[in-house]
Amino acid sequence: MNRKTRAAMVSVCSNISLIIMKVVAGFASGSVSIISEAIHSAMDLVAALIALFAVKKSDLPPDERHPYGHDKIENVSGVIEALLILLAAGWIIFEAVDKLIAPSPIESIGWGVLVMVISALVNSGVSAYLYKVAREEESVALAADALHLKADVLTSAGVAAGLGGIWLAGLFGHSLALLDPLVAIAVAIFIVREAISMLNEAFQPLIDQSMSPEELAMTSRIITECCPAASGFHDLRSRRAGRRRHIDFHLTLPPQMSIGEAHDICDRIEHAIMQQLPHAIVLIHVEPEEQGVPSPLAIN
Repeated sequence: MNRKTRAAMVSVCSNISLIIMKVVAGFASGSVSIISEAIHSAMDLVAALIALFAVKKSDLPPDERHPYGHDKIENVSGVIEALLILLAAGWIIFEAVDKLIAPSPIESIGWGVLVMVISALVNSGVSAYLYKVAREEESVALAADALHLKADVLTSAGVAAGLGGIWLAGLFGHSLALLDPLVAIAVAIFIVREAISMLNEAFQPLIDQSMSPEELAMTSRIITECCPAASGFHDLRSRRAGRRRHIDFHLTLPPQMSIGEAHDICDRIEHAIMQQLPHAIVLIHVEPEEQGVPSPLAIN
């Protein structure tokens, strides 16, 4: 089991445990904000299962039907996760509005607060772990899963604070029962914001978005440093697919240069780029100077 799969499994197991705790606490207390958190965790579980499938699938080597590999499956999983979050947010808002119209008393507030605090602590640790692995392995699916859990940390803390406010008001003979559905709505709004951000991040590589300006500038510099003084390049293009970076460009070399010399220069460029972008796939089209643009050194 590789690092990405192991991280996804940790997320699945932690979400199952938290869902059980939140469902029990939510129905015992009658708190719609706790139940909304249970729904949020259920979506986190679905996201974790999708991420687990995606990281396993994306690591498969290229085959006859997928000659460029399976890396984009992570981006597809991120889009699906974001849509699921939007669906969960809509359901939470529906339930909370119903609770505003017909409020009901909340019981066992202490247990609810305890469950929310435990949830926030657990998800904080798991989210940090997933972010670390996602950053080191450049995994879109794990990054999306980590974002789910990071949101859960904040929303769990918000629900705990809301329940605490209701409990304190009760000590002084006041009722703040409406605070519970209002907190649930706030949770849902936060989840919508999270989902839109995730949807944008996961969707862009599916339409072959180029590398970042920093990565393009670094690639341009490497090519320039590896080429002979009289050479140049043009039509530099790139696209992202999961952790992969697909890069291609035209390299102009002196016409008298041998095939072997041109091959050595191309190898040098490829190795230098892959030292900075380990999962890059570089394709170089070599052409003689008089047929290309003399030393353009431009990114088109």
